[in-house]
Amino acid sequence: MVATLAYTIFPSLAGDKGGLTKLVDPYIGTGGHGHTFLGANVPFGLVQLGPTEPVRGWDWCSGYNYADSVLVGFSHMHLSGTGIGDLGDIAFLPVAQPSQRSMAFSHRNESVAPGYYSLYLDQIGVLAELTATERCGLHRYTYTATHDRQQLLLDLDMGIGWDSTRDCMMRQCDDHTIIGMRRSVGWARNQVIYFAAEFSKPVSMTPLAGDTLALVAADNDGQQLLVRVGLSPVSTDNALANLHAEIPSWNFDEVKRKAMEAWERQLGKVRVATADTAVQRVFYTALYHTMVAPSVFCDVNGDYRGADGEVHHGSFVNYTTLSLWDTYRAAHPLMTLIHPERLDDMAATLLHIYRQQGKLPVWHLMGNETNCMVGNPGIPVLADMALKGCHADMDEVMEALRGSAMLDERGLHLLKQYGYLPCDLDSTHETVAKGLEYALADACVAKVAKKLGRKADYRYFEKRSKAYRKYFDPKTGFMRGIDSQGRFREPFNPFHAVHRQDDYTEGNAWQYLWLVPHDVEGLCQLLGGRKKFVEKLDSLFVAEGDLGEDASPDISGLIGQYAHGNEPSHHVIYLYHYMGLPWKAAPLLRKVMGEMYHDQPDGLCGNEDVGQMSAWYVLSAMGLYQVEPAGGKYAIGSPLFDSVEIDVGKGKTFRVIVHDNSAQNIYVQRALLNGRRHASCFIDYQDIVGGGTLELFMGPVSPD
Repeated sequence: MVATLAYTIFPSLAGDKGGLTKLVDPYIGTGGHGHTFLGANVPFGLVQLGPTEPVRGWDWCSGYNYADSVLVGFSHMHLSGTGIGDLGDIAFLPVAQPSQRSMAFSHRNESVAPGYYSLYLDQIGVLAELTATERCGLHRYTYTATHDRQQLLLDLDMGIGWDSTRDCMMRQCDDHTIIGMRRSVGWARNQVIYFAAEFSKPVSMTPLAGDTLALVAADNDGQQLLVRVGLSPVSTDNALANLHAEIPSWNFDEVKRKAMEAWERQLGKVRVATADTAVQRVFYTALYHTMVAPSVFCDVNGDYRGADGEVHHGSFVNYTTLSLWDTYRAAHPLMTLIHPERLDDMAATLLHIYRQQGKLPVWHLMGNETNCMVGNPGIPVLADMALKGCHADMDEVMEALRGSAMLDERGLHLLKQYGYLPCDLDSTHETVAKGLEYALADACVAKVAKKLGRKADYRYFEKRSKAYRKYFDPKTGFMRGIDSQGRFREPFNPFHAVHRQDDYTEGNAWQYLWLVPHDVEGLCQLLGGRKKFVEKLDSLFVAEGDLGEDASPDISGLIGQYAHGNEPSHHVIYLYHYMGLPWKAAPLLRKVMGEMYHDQPDGLCGNEDVGQMSAWYVLSAMGLYQVEPAGGKYAIGSPLFDSVEIDVGKGKTFRVIVHDNSAQNIYVQRALLNGRRHASCFIDYQDIVGGGTLELFMGPVSPD
């Protein structure tokens, strides 16, 4: 059967131009708990076209897990690294018989690279190849001569995780075109997606289950069957317009080449030098993962579906898949460095969402507010961009920040009444986590208010940002739930955790003690001063205790009670810098980078969370990390590379030159910034984006 194919079954990528794309291994993160997307897409594209497997639990949130080997379709929309499954929309499956709904496959028959995916289905003798543009997917199927007909199932019922179809339609317009729509409910409570599929040869469509499943068939004339599919959140007409704008011809190899070139350009914004090719693979795969989302969520004509469910027209690029509770910590600060051209559109997206739903996004998915996770994570993202100089109207920014912080939802009414969130009055639990997140968001509002000279707003939100002190129990030395009478919740065990049913969110008291990145000095005072702060921080990395059988699976990647597999811990190692002890951070940073990330399918110690896990690695491997949630103060860590070149936009480059770097020489001995002594273990955002050179001289022992 294989011998009847007229060309190579597994098209080689070796002949494709590009160097950095070859260092990306999209399998990294598809095993274990990584939940990363595998398939064909372009940077920040809406279409993420790839294989979808039967959902068998939490580790199939992206629709694909490396441990599995059953295919149910090639879907056009996926999530990457989330802890909840959704999407899986508009799926095609090549079949030999109309009754087939799935088939086994082997990873040996897969080939994958940024912008390209192929799989030979030896069970039926069909080679499937996929590539993509921002809003469109392109399929190429080669059937062996044993097939009389080239048959595809078109499935509008398929969904991942919570997703289920509520309404759908498919209609054949002519012998080459099928249009349709799918409305589904899931994590996104009202997701609507329209599609237009054009075929390279005449096809017939036979419904198999109403509008949810159909068989599309063409004569097997020895020619490959190509399908180009445009998506739109607005209409089938817009889906067709997107299709014709982005894939005007049937040249699969040309679309694939452009997709890979798009990835090469974006990956090329950071150039690193090291002799360790495994580290290069981990780094560039991580950088790749940071650009799977946020996703473009508008049509080529500017139409988009807003947070109010209505169709709007914008002069900006609208984005979705905003996992802000995760990504405000590192993914967005990374974006401000390497994607400055996207910041104005990102700010416009947040501001339009504010206008349409009355608050900044919490976790936005396909035009829907999911309200997933806690706090006001849209605030630090918008405030950070505004403080760094994006071109949004600052008065409008302040209105959105203040308006979102002053709502009465999600416990904010209690915060305004009591000055904290009483654990006996907030029925949704997690009051410590929510309170700490609200406090850091309020600090961001205060910073913007101060910049604008709004003294009353500054004083109010600066005071509210200190609310974290209310949860601190000096007797135990931890943040604890406190009731409306001012009593700490009993019993108390700093190790114990119950997934989203206690005072913390996917964590315990050890991990949440440190969630005060906006006021490290204030936390230091609460803990009794610098010496006691450092002693407590040292203890975090060695403390051992039973989390309990109901602990969240997100509490992973443990070093003592430090949990790198979940986002609330991500800034904690860098707190040593605020105590003037960056040398204490260095071995921990190297340990996390060396042990919690590697170049195998289970190469992430926790789920990717839409780029955050990878963004931590990218920044840390370059030797930089922003701890404070807004403003642009980056800690200088322990970089993995001999040199780093960052394209920071406007023709400027920031370089990190690392002298005598090695597995033993992990401590910065001294630093030069643009040739002058740099005594601080921090560097400002403006010094980075202004271009220049940071030289770090490394050694095997601390200089202190």
